[in-house]
Amino acid sequence: MHTITARQTHHKDIGLKEAIAKPVAAFVKKNTVMVIAFLAAAITTTFVPIDAQYLGYFDFKTLTCLFCVLAVVCALKDIRFFYMLARRIVHLFRNARLSILALVYITFIGSMLIANDMALLTFLPLGYLVLATTGKEKYMPFTFIMQNIAANLGGMLTPFGNPQNLYLYTKFSIPNAEFVSIMAPPFALAVALITASCLIFVKPDALEVPDEEISLPPLRTTLYLALFALAIAIVFRGIPYWIGLVVIPLVLLFADRKALLEVDYPLLLTFVFFFIFAGNMGRIDAVRSFFSSLLEKDTLTFSTLSCQAISNVPSAILLSQFTDNYRALLVGVNIGGVGTLIASLASLITFREYAKHNPGKAGSYIAQFSAFNFSFLFVLLAFMKALGV
Repeated sequence: MHTITARQTHHKDIGLKEAIAKPVAAFVKKNTVMVIAFLAAAITTTFVPIDAQYLGYFDFKTLTCLFCVLAVVCALKDIRFFYMLARRIVHLFRNARLSILALVYITFIGSMLIANDMALLTFLPLGYLVLATTGKEKYMPFTFIMQNIAANLGGMLTPFGNPQNLYLYTKFSIPNAEFVSIMAPPFALAVALITASCLIFVKPDALEVPDEEISLPPLRTTLYLALFALAIAIVFRGIPYWIGLVVIPLVLLFADRKALLEVDYPLLLTFVFFFIFAGNMGRIDAVRSFFSSLLEKDTLTFSTLSCQAISNVPSAILLSQFTDNYRALLVGVNIGGVGTLIASLASLITFREYAKHNPGKAGSYIAQFSAFNFSFLFVLLAFMKALGV
């Protein structure tokens, strides 16, 4: 009797463990990057205990912009706005090569105007729909990777194209003409490399979409585009970010509550954890001393490599404390945005979006991502070294 009871208890324990383990494993698999960011942040707290300075780690403007754009993009998805745009791109270009080139160039230009992460949040859903509706999913990893590279490198030409540019532009008071002259050579090479990659790796396969009558609701479309314009105005600092944080959720609460539920909150938490990790790394004396000594030897190379470990924005903030060579630092933290998944926070956005649509294919994506990104990084770094930067 006791043996039977013991066995029953044992089986219940196993069943309980499995019931807990399965959802936890599913959560970790779905939110791998967020979990890694959390663990990295947690480890650094053992070296830098939590204190009041932690509040200074967080870029609340960036987090607000991300939330606002994510929410509005979800609302536009709900009325099939991006599906309509995808159909028009296919009808206009008619083949896979030209359509993917168009998607990449749109992302490239968008990053110059509205920053790299916002461009990806806006145009990755468009890329997915163009390929999904035409049965060309085989090009999805390549397209997402090229859009990601285009967003990271396209933003390098303007001071507001990415956060690290804006920071260095302000800190060192770089004149506009000098800023453009510094970044024009790697920008031009990036355009050439991206164009060549699309021409080489994408065949001019004919694209077709099924005939379908689609109409957008005029009022909601106008409302959501107005909200999107508000979000972009916040990115340009034309409007205080807190206005968007109040207006956009309030409007969507009545117009499309579902959009607020669809926001990628794990992505926002990934950014939060990463801010903690980068902030703590900057306060560890051994790390700061190590960075300072290496910057004296080769600012361009080390700033590029630093991005691979702690991302480009934290690298720009941290390394600017130890060098006055802003030309090399500016180039380094821009071309350093390609490489590892964490070299740019924008790359995490792309990975999350791809994994969401292609569960179970993260490994193959990372392999292709690494091959293209490190190839671009090597060519760009060698080119800028040859120019004597």
